[in-house]
Amino acid sequence: MSDIIHLLPDSIANQIAAGEVVQRPASVVKELIENSIDAGADSIQLIIKDAGRTLVQVIDNGKGMSATDARMAFERHATSKIRTVDDLFALHTMGFRGEALPSISAVAQIELKTRREEDELGTLIRIAGSALETQECISCPVGSNFSVKNIFFNVPARRKFLKPNDTERRNILTEFERIVLVNPQIEFSFFDNDIEVLKYPACSLRQRIVNVIGKNFNQQLISIDIDTSLVKITGFVGKPESARKTRALQYFFVNGRYMRHPYFNKAVVNAFEPLIPAGENPNYFIYFTIDPSAIDVNIHPTKTEIKFENEQPIWQILSATVKEALGKFNEVPTIDFDTEGAIDIPIHDPSKSFEQPKVHVNPSYNPFKSTTPSGTTGYQRPKMDWEQFYESFEKEKKDSEQEAFPVSGIFDNIEESEMKNSMDTSDAIIYYQYKNKYIITSVKSGLMLIDQHRAHVRILFDRFLKEIQQKRGISQRTLFPEIIELSPSESSMIPYLIDDLEAVGFDLSHLGNNSYAINGVPSEISNTDPVQLIHNMIGKSIESGCDVKEEIQETLALSMANAAAIRPNQKLSNEEMANIINQLFATPAHKFTPDGKTIISLLEEDVIEKMFK
Repeated sequence: MSDIIHLLPDSIANQIAAGEVVQRPASVVKELIENSIDAGADSIQLIIKDAGRTLVQVIDNGKGMSATDARMAFERHATSKIRTVDDLFALHTMGFRGEALPSISAVAQIELKTRREEDELGTLIRIAGSALETQECISCPVGSNFSVKNIFFNVPARRKFLKPNDTERRNILTEFERIVLVNPQIEFSFFDNDIEVLKYPACSLRQRIVNVIGKNFNQQLISIDIDTSLVKITGFVGKPESARKTRALQYFFVNGRYMRHPYFNKAVVNAFEPLIPAGENPNYFIYFTIDPSAIDVNIHPTKTEIKFENEQPIWQILSATVKEALGKFNEVPTIDFDTEGAIDIPIHDPSKSFEQPKVHVNPSYNPFKSTTPSGTTGYQRPKMDWEQFYESFEKEKKDSEQEAFPVSGIFDNIEESEMKNSMDTSDAIIYYQYKNKYIITSVKSGLMLIDQHRAHVRILFDRFLKEIQQKRGISQRTLFPEIIELSPSESSMIPYLIDDLEAVGFDLSHLGNNSYAINGVPSEISNTDPVQLIHNMIGKSIESGCDVKEEIQETLALSMANAAAIRPNQKLSNEEMANIINQLFATPAHKFTPDGKTIISLLEEDVIEKMFK
């Protein structure tokens, strides 16, 4: 029998490695820009076409490469930063030229133009599917110019499973923003289909965050800064009132590299917990500087998960630093009398005398008398039977409620007739509210407990979703339009969501530069902050990565329902509780919220009886 184990050819091995490094065009963007940063560039241009399917091009003014280095960079296991085993544990860069380039060249067509400052001529290299096509000398500027064309051209199955252009463009913007936020000393430009859509000049860290997130965010930033022998932590956290439903503005960076870290996130959340409502998330941009030997960046192919040697002490330092920053923010602000426009306080002059103001009052005036002492006729109140008017109003209200909210069944093991009897809105049925959060009522099988907030979310979700699908949402015009500043990734979602936003009642007009005016809002959410709501809806869509229209509509409907629903700790009358229950059981799915949370819990009769034995 012949041998069956053999070595794979380099072309196949590179394609397997590419599956770990190159998942989508955004992966190529990340690797190429990180290479440019390590090359010492202070100006980087990113150019894409067709959301990176056709072209991903990165141009930098870094140190460039020699002809030999340019060719070696595309060989497997070639690198400029590792020479001994010890170098693996002392990495200060993110990947200078080597390592990722062989994987990228295995699934795309690459053209590289590069020149060092000391060289008169540069080098041109063309590689497709790991095969070298051209290498020659050319005239080109100092730095490197990488063009990655037709990604996955030789792997049709991988190209087929790329997401729609809107999703891939959003992923590229997300990776671009992460790199931009941690390198404020570098100028970045972003071109999409030959149009410059973003330009970030070199600036301070605070200004870079404001440029990326929006100028209105400048007032929401609280700086943090601590330097210990274990770790240095700098950056900013958002004020408690800027907290959002989504986690879109939560960034951790370690030694210039973006990372996800749920454990450290918990430290920040715990510091904010007494200051923000339940279910909302704080915003933060936190930068760690630590000895590379104390972390491991290679536990995940994309290097977004990092293992720390001393996680618990760093957790305590981070938590204490954030709490200290929030404590300073809550201090009473001082008054600066040197500012322009201060109030001019007059100087007391004891030589001047002041008279007390005199008030003239007619002691005989009585507005309830038909005539005044002077003989003139006073005001006479109109005679109206207010009690009769109120009784008529209550009767019409009760009739309309009984017609609007039909009653349907509850659990499968509860008879429909019993449910109808228990859901009657007559005065004989009493509903109890426990801690202004749960509605309690009696049914045949025992006691039924209903979460009032979740029940209302379920009711409003079905209503909003129906309005979106039927495009019959009622818009209420705002007296003064509100301006909303979006980040580039949020703004890229607006064309994808605008039809559904308008269908539910929003009226947005584009002001340019990622700014929109909110001219109208859905009538059901008139008491909700529309700016925060739109941020939450866009952030939820970005987090869920929805591509199907129906899923996006459900995401919008759920965000609006959570914002407009009655809150816990809100006291309800007996009629209000009856209306909620009636509307809840008129919905097709009343046991759970759209995101799977339990609405109803049943305390069965036999369980209650066992409590008293």
